[in-house]
Amino acid sequence: MKLGIHFMNFTLPGEPQTLAGLISSTAKIADEGGVSSFTFMDHWFQMEAFSNAHDPMLEGYTSLGFVAGQTSRVKLGLLVTGVTYRYPGLLAQTVTTLDVLSSGRAVLGIGAAWYEREHLALGVPYPPIKERFERLEETLQICKQFWSGDEGPYEGKYYQLAETILQPKPIQAGGPKIMIGGSGEKKTLRLVAKYGDQTNLFAPSPDEVAHKLDVLREHCDTEGRDYSEIENTIIYGGDPFAPEFLPLMEEYAKLGISEVKMGAKTEDPAAWTARVVKEVLPKLDQI
Repeated sequence: MKLGIHFMNFTLPGEPQTLAGLISSTAKIADEGGVSSFTFMDHWFQMEAFSNAHDPMLEGYTSLGFVAGQTSRVKLGLLVTGVTYRYPGLLAQTVTTLDVLSSGRAVLGIGAAWYEREHLALGVPYPPIKERFERLEETLQICKQFWSGDEGPYEGKYYQLAETILQPKPIQAGGPKIMIGGSGEKKTLRLVAKYGDQTNLFAPSPDEVAHKLDVLREHCDTEGRDYSEIENTIIYGGDPFAPEFLPLMEEYAKLGISEVKMGAKTEDPAAWTARVVKEVLPKLDQI
């Protein structure tokens, strides 16, 4: 099983002056240690479920561009881009820029967005959930059109593009892989089956994840999609040093989960990442 590092806490000693160095050192340790992916959130306020909306939060794509210049191997993306925050044509260009400047390491992580408070505070429209999912589907179609080389127009319910010109093209053939975040059975997993290359599922238990994967298989059958083409990943909030961690990951691996993403909850993310790389990653590699 692969390991992803999710950098989500910016309330660190000496911030904001220390943040560039802390992010750089953490990313370099992950990159040199064999970590598969390095991600940030796409939020403008820190999540209240994690900490406090007044705590520090850095913009995601700027942060990824910074990390791209500090690393050479890890895949880079947001976990996940909120569809409401950027026009789809500009999003396709942004992710393409990341792909070019990282030599082909960008991933488009995307979802329907949910944090109403930051939308209202910053003046970003926050449509009902049905519309957010409809906009998400159109955004996926637009990004795939940009990366297909088709420069023609796009006519959707919410977005109309006169041209889909993209230069330079992404380094990755066919464009960056698309990860659709979330576990919703009727909409999210259907979009994964139709458009996605990767899932990112919450992991409350192996039984729950097994159920979600069964639902995804059903959507793949409906869409005529080969289920084996999709890489399934989880985000895990527990302690990677706890004795139950590796046996639990073995259970997820048997279900077909190929990567676990975790974030440091300490004031020294570089030291935490170094310990994970040294003590946990070699054992994960054997699963």
